Amino acid sequence: MTLLDRYDALLFDLDGTVYRGEHAVEGADEAVAAAHQQGVTVRFVTNNASRGPDEVAGHLTDIGIPAEPDEVSTSAQAAAHVLADKVTGKVLVVGSPALEHEIELVGLTPTRTADDDVTAVVQGLSKDITWHDLAEATVAINAGALWVACNVDPSLPTERGMLPGNGSLVAAVRTATGREPIVAGKPAAPLMNDAIRSANAKRPLAIGDRLDTDIAGAVTTGIDSLLVLTGVTTPRDLIESDLRPTYLAQDVRAVTEDPERLAIGDKAGWKIDNGVVRGDGDPLDLLRALCANRNGDLTAGDDTAAAALRHLGLPHGLA
Repeated sequence: MTLLDRYDALLFDLDGTVYRGEHAVEGADEAVAAAHQQGVTVRFVTNNASRGPDEVAGHLTDIGIPAEPDEVSTSAQAAAHVLADKVTGKVLVVGSPALEHEIELVGLTPTRTADDDVTAVVQGLSKDITWHDLAEATVAINAGALWVACNVDPSLPTERGMLPGNGSLVAAVRTATGREPIVAGKPAAPLMNDAIRSANAKRPLAIGDRLDTDIAGAVTTGIDSLLVLTGVTTPRDLIESDLRPTYLAQDVRAVTEDPERLAIGDKAGWKIDNGVVRGDGDPLDLLRALCANRNGDLTAGDDTAAAALRHLGLPHGLA
């Protein structure tokens, strides 16, 4: 039994899960190929609104992960669907041409200026956004336009490290207007629900590297999740958070592994008693057990436990 036997669709996050900037995460090609070979539906579900589905699929294919545009669900698409349900007419676009195109596809009229007849503002990530764009959004929102943010990720993982994400730019407009946007991307439900409907999935599994978006988004939509440690979330982040994934693994190759081994919970080889850790085994198994048994400060009860806690980057004392 593997995760591919248990679920009928895999909803892969992209940044930090399948790739970092221009480079594929090790093993991502193997995981996607295994899903395709077993007939499990694949959806690439990204909060990044700067590229259209065809561009995302092309980028994936270029880095060795064959993908089709209809396998991609973006927060730009989800934001466009939210707007189509709520407004008509002109929408002020702060973001990429891909976001502008999604607005056109749902029958709305994109604009880049805060005209009197603008009914909504949609904001997504673009590396070309300027102060002028944020100022136009501020004018329109202050005049009463509905505000939809594709996502509020504060940072974006790249091959150069963490860079400002859409959430950082949303924060600037929030500060200027005192308003809160409707959010389309993870952890809000619209994007995840779009991907699930697109996949026609009954038993989907969300896979991602961020607790605050991928795992929280799975919780919001009531589906199981796999957290991988190839992007934003560290073992310490996980231990200090109240959010818990269903499964934990180093990377997405885990989709071919036994779900019971990957599941959060007690693990053979490790004993945790009132914060004192003893045993010997896979440090990731210890992390899975700690997620289920964390109670106050950690203390290593033996040398092997101390080595495992150091490997995970977790602060601890010595018994």
